[in-house]
Amino acid sequence: MTRPLSFQIPATEHPFAPYVRILGKGKTGSRSLSREEAASAFAMILRGEVEALQLGAFLMLLRVKEETGEELAGFVDACRSEMLQPPAGLAADLDWSSYAGKNHHHPWYLLSLLLLSGAGYRTLVHGSDGHTAGRLYTEQAMQQLGLPVAANWLEAQQQLDRDNLSYLPLRAFCQPLHELVQLRPLLGLRSPVNTLTRMLNPLGAAASIQSIFHPAYGSLHQDADRLLDQPCSLVFKGESGEVEIKPHADTRLQLLQAGESREILLPRSIQGRVADVEQLSVEPLRALWRAEQDDDYGRDAVIATTASALYCLEAGSSGNTIDHCLERARALWDSRDRTRLD
Repeated sequence: MTRPLSFQIPATEHPFAPYVRILGKGKTGSRSLSREEAASAFAMILRGEVEALQLGAFLMLLRVKEETGEELAGFVDACRSEMLQPPAGLAADLDWSSYAGKNHHHPWYLLSLLLLSGAGYRTLVHGSDGHTAGRLYTEQAMQQLGLPVAANWLEAQQQLDRDNLSYLPLRAFCQPLHELVQLRPLLGLRSPVNTLTRMLNPLGAAASIQSIFHPAYGSLHQDADRLLDQPCSLVFKGESGEVEIKPHADTRLQLLQAGESREILLPRSIQGRVADVEQLSVEPLRALWRAEQDDDYGRDAVIATTASALYCLEAGSSGNTIDHCLERARALWDSRDRTRLD
């Protein structure tokens, strides 16, 4: 007995079908989307104009093919157009994407955010949580430390004006994209959504810092940022996929400035293997910041991460080297306001 279909067969082809066909016509017939096609397709997704079956096919065809810089730029174009727009005039110096969550070491990068805000750099952090079990996400960690987390653009503006720092969840300004991020447990693997969120830069900050899971994605990020006319961006493989330098590993810093890319090596400061922590927590961050407890790994991670951000923020300055930025980061650490986390 033939099982009845659970949906009604449309009389005409669905408007989204051509985009699936472009990606899925086989080895000789398929091709990548142009930037304009990618923007149009993703805008339809964000507006809820596609069927669930089409969405799954689209994302997984892209995953198998591997997305291009043009496709990612088009996806970002669509997100910036469809998202809730920030207030006119709201600006940040640094865009900091945070979508991975920590699962090996404490979130030391939060102390780097404090150093940068204390130095006068307005930093907008955006991210999403809950898509992978067992991780400590930025929103939760910042709330536990009493750091500014916004519910909307107005609160983000107030926090940036007051603290030079704000975390705004993706769901607060682009709920449909947040829901796409949450598909990871259902699909069983990452999709292009996990890449494009890192390039959103919703306030158009001149400097953007991004972390990747795999080194090969660095050039892809730069290709998209170049098409998006991003003035300066820094990409590196961070700890657990977050924007945090691993002190026990050499780190390739891939900088894109005014359309030109260059790479430098940030040598490790700790030799040998470092064991994962048993229980992720923000309390070691508080103790280190207050100078109540020392932690070589944590301190080195904070200083190196801060230096990397400064390297991007000041990329256009004469004499800007990673060694100079490391010296500045150490000075910021030594002069930090230890009462900030009371």
